[in-house]
Amino acid sequence: MIPVVGIRFKKAGKIYYFDPDTIEIQKGQNVIVETSRGIEFGEVVVGPKEIHEEDIIHPLKKVLRIATEEDEIQHHQNSVKEKEAFQICIEKVEQHQLDMKLIDVEYTFDNNKVIFYFTADGRVDFRELVKDLAAIFKTRIELRQIGVRDEAKMIGGMGPCGRSLCCATWLGDFEPVSIKMAKEQSLSLNPTKISGICGRLMCCLKYEHEMYQGLRDNLPEVGEKVKTPEGMGIVIENNVLLECVKVRPILQEGKDGKDDKLSDEVLIYDKHAVNRMGCCGGGCCKKEEKEEIIYEEIKYLED
Repeated sequence: MIPVVGIRFKKAGKIYYFDPDTIEIQKGQNVIVETSRGIEFGEVVVGPKEIHEEDIIHPLKKVLRIATEEDEIQHHQNSVKEKEAFQICIEKVEQHQLDMKLIDVEYTFDNNKVIFYFTADGRVDFRELVKDLAAIFKTRIELRQIGVRDEAKMIGGMGPCGRSLCCATWLGDFEPVSIKMAKEQSLSLNPTKISGICGRLMCCLKYEHEMYQGLRDNLPEVGEKVKTPEGMGIVIENNVLLECVKVRPILQEGKDGKDDKLSDEVLIYDKHAVNRMGCCGGGCCKKEEKEEIIYEEIKYLED
């Protein structure tokens, strides 16, 4: 076990672990650390704790010191300079007529580098822009192209739920989200219903995915043959949250379990009231569902 502290350099940014060394550090304090980009100013969001060595990305750098009053002043001055640099860069982008959208500007704490974040539909030749910016700021310049999710994280905004975006307030890392998650939660597959302001699938589809998976594991699949108090039937729909199924009774069974004659009546049962008898034949239901999910994913990307 190795003692570490978790430090974040941006609001809702990724948490990085550092060695506190012999410094007594508490959660909420600002500290100065050395990173691959140079000296940085960060906030301790995870207090001192011990974690397994295999969970650490080596080499583990040390915290240099707790931020002093002078460090706080310099950090504030950097924030002011970032706003000025933002306006200057916008003017230069317009001057060079580049098809790019400037999103954010970041100074490293030691002013060794200025990073400009932007979005663009394709590759941008910004070599002349870098030369102009380097001549103005007299330091190293880095232009970094980011995706639409990172753009939403930096700019912020309101989600469909009426609250501030998760990615801009507390979500440190983006996790993979698939359209299968929306399907398993019985949500509309209309892209306008399940997309965030970034145009990608909403991150919150991931939050309840494991719960829905656990509930679905205890429910029969659509098309599965089950035994009910009224006899044999075929599941035509299941409600994950209520943990119940809709069943059409079998009036007459066909040969080899196929071509069953079903009643027009639909009965609703609690999951404990039915006994599973196996799928309708060779896993075809899951195969059809998988093919439908793939089709919907392609359709979503095309739209």
